[in-house]
Amino acid sequence: MPVVTIIWITEGTWQAAVDAARTLAPPGAEFTLLHVSGGEAAGAAHAAFAGLLGRGGRGRRDPGDRLEELSEAAAEELLRAAGERLGRPATVLRRRGRVEREVVRAAEDADLLICARDGDRERLGPHSLGPAARFVVDHAPCPVLVVWPREAPGLESLPPPPPPERH
Repeated sequence: MPVVTIIWITEGTWQAAVDAARTLAPPGAEFTLLHVSGGEAAGAAHAAFAGLLGRGGRGRRDPGDRLEELSEAAAEELLRAAGERLGRPATVLRRRGRVEREVVRAAEDADLLICARDGDRERLGPHSLGPAARFVVDHAPCPVLVVWPREAPGLESLPPPPPPERH
C-alpha cells in the first residue's frame, strides 16, 4: 500500500518541504500538496470596511473581497510551483480556516506530513518552529518530518547548558 504523504505548502519555506518529499519519501508514495489560507487579513479588511458603512462605504467595493482574491491567486501560484518542483503526480488540497487546525485535520489519514521550520532560522532549538508549526508537530495524528528551509545552523548556535543544580 502506498505511503500517503502530505506536503504542507507555505510561503517562504515550501521549496524545502517539496525537496524533502522528492528525496526522502519512499518509492511509490502518494503526494498531496496542502495549502491553508487563514483569512485573517481579509477578515480584518471586511470588518474595517463594515465600520465605514454610513460614512462613505456605500457603493464601494469591500477591500476584503480583493484580499481574498489575491490570497487565492497567491495560493494557486504556490501550489502550481510546488507541483512543478515535485515533478510527480500529486493531489492538490486547499483549505481555509485556522491554519494549524486545518493542517492537523488534513493529516488525519496520512502516513507522513512534511513541513519546513518557520521560526528562528539562526539557531537550533524550539524557537525554530513558529506557533502554527509547533501546534502541528504537537498534535498531528501521523509522523511529521520537519526540515530546515535552508542549511541548518551550526552546533555553536546551541544555548549553553543549564548550570548544575546545587544541593
